[in-house]
Amino acid sequence: MRCPYCGSLDDKVIESRTMANGESIRRRRECISCGYRFTSYERIEEKPFMVIKRDGRRQPFDREKLAKGIERALEKRPVATAMVENIVNEIEDKAVMSVKGSREISTAQLGELVLERLHGVDKVAYIRFASVYKHFENLQEFINEVNKLGEEK
Repeated sequence: MRCPYCGSLDDKVIESRTMANGESIRRRRECISCGYRFTSYERIEEKPFMVIKRDGRRQPFDREKLAKGIERALEKRPVATAMVENIVNEIEDKAVMSVKGSREISTAQLGELVLERLHGVDKVAYIRFASVYKHFENLQEFINEVNKLGEEK
């Protein structure tokens, strides 16, 4: 693994940890040349999981795009950054399990999985994500969604 600090290819693994129900491995590494410590992740490479867009196009599932959307919703909220990785792993696992062998999921289904997970984590992040995902046309739709959250208490 190339050191992100000095570019050396010599490193040693300090710690390995299984994550996401055994689907990935997190490794802490230390560069032998400069001593810089960094983290790498190992995942099984599978057939691409496809997302069906609203207009019918199909795109490969992009973990980074999902993570960025969730990070944006959780921005400046009291939620640990490690939680984002866990949320993305859980959503990806649920998405794969929900569509069984088809290896395809619609953006609507994926969005609902994200909303369901954010609802349990942070209500403000839920509203932020919902406002983009549900394409609120006016202020009243936004207020209705906030009121639904208030009714749940």
